[in-house]
Amino acid sequence: MNSQTSSILMLVVLIAVFYFMLIRPENKRKKAAEQMRNSLKKGDTITTIGGIVGKIVTVTESTIVIETSEDRVRLELTKWAVSTTGVQASTEPVKGKKKKDEDDIPEEEESTVECPVDEIPAPEEEKQD
Repeated sequence: MNSQTSSILMLVVLIAVFYFMLIRPENKRKKAAEQMRNSLKKGDTITTIGGIVGKIVTVTESTIVIETSEDRVRLELTKWAVSTTGVQASTEPVKGKKKKDEDDIPEEEESTVECPVDEIPAPEEEKQD
């Protein structure tokens, strides 16, 4: 009887852990996302789940129309496609292209000499009998 009680107790603890670690936080995220999507209004800047950034022009019950650039390109999207409000910013700094200086060239490359194309001898054709 003692082993059955401990097995049932372990099962209850496991279910409680799953509920508090997985199910409850996911339900909170869904509720917050739904509330954010229902509170969208004209003029908000949004980012879609596909990464499109735009400013809301029109809001209906299930769709929104956004402008994506200064060229007044408009897209109609369903509300569930909105990921966040505001523009997503990268946490990493943007690295510019580094110009290649002569000092950056490894010594191996400095010693190699390239032959012009017309100096390379052509392969001899095989004679057919």
